[in-house]
Amino acid sequence: MKNCILIADYCIDPLTPQELRSALLGHLSGKTNASISFVHSIPNTIHTTFLLKQILLTEERLGDANNTVIFVNTDARIQTTQGVEKAKGAEFIVLRMKSGAFVCGPNAGYSFSLVRNDIEYAYHYKGLDKGTQFRSRELYMRVCALLMEGKEDEMDLDEIRNNDIPELEGFHVGHVDNYGNIKTTIPHSYMKGKHTFGDEISVTIGNKTQKAIYTHNMFGYKPDALVITPGSSGMPNDPYLEAVVWQHLPLKSGKLFFPNVVPGDVVTIR
Repeated sequence: MKNCILIADYCIDPLTPQELRSALLGHLSGKTNASISFVHSIPNTIHTTFLLKQILLTEERLGDANNTVIFVNTDARIQTTQGVEKAKGAEFIVLRMKSGAFVCGPNAGYSFSLVRNDIEYAYHYKGLDKGTQFRSRELYMRVCALLMEGKEDEMDLDEIRNNDIPELEGFHVGHVDNYGNIKTTIPHSYMKGKHTFGDEISVTIGNKTQKAIYTHNMFGYKPDALVITPGSSGMPNDPYLEAVVWQHLPLKSGKLFFPNVVPGDVVTIR
């Protein structure tokens, strides 16, 4: 029995995760000791894909990816301003990753963009894009249960191309953690040949620009100064850059300089 991780924009709600847990357990063929966990994303698919990428990386490096199913759902219907029939959303896809993990969910926006290159096989599961208002509970948990039990042969799957998953262009804020550290999608290797440690650089997030010091770690300069540094997310040999402020108290970190930052904001470094 595989474990299941659910990443969605409703996981902070007090009711929804329990309903999904009940539905998922109800679809399993017997009692299970499998782990079921929930990770909250804001309603922004760039945030969702960043969370997915980091969680998948950690499972592959330190967990048990071959026995992991990750369900993803951030589908705010931002592709339309018109009413839709039967609450129609994005097409449901199932991904078999090179590591052996299964990832599934509506192919909305950039939800799967940061894992495009990690996919071994991609499939479309027909008929799950419309019907009920709460498809996660009514339809999607059955899919997760089948994947957890290794019954993917019972699904009506059509193979698709990785190119059916959009590519995320440019650099963005991927996540803002509980300290206020701003995690970007810029790999550390981007700085090679452009800047050296100790340089003062210009950082623009959204429509706000600040000066920062490029350091080798978040404590590499002095308290209360904005730094750009290789962070704790991304590949260990090429981590994503973070905008960080080393503080004692209060803890606001990068948000002290970019108070309105949200995942998805465009980031540029000069």
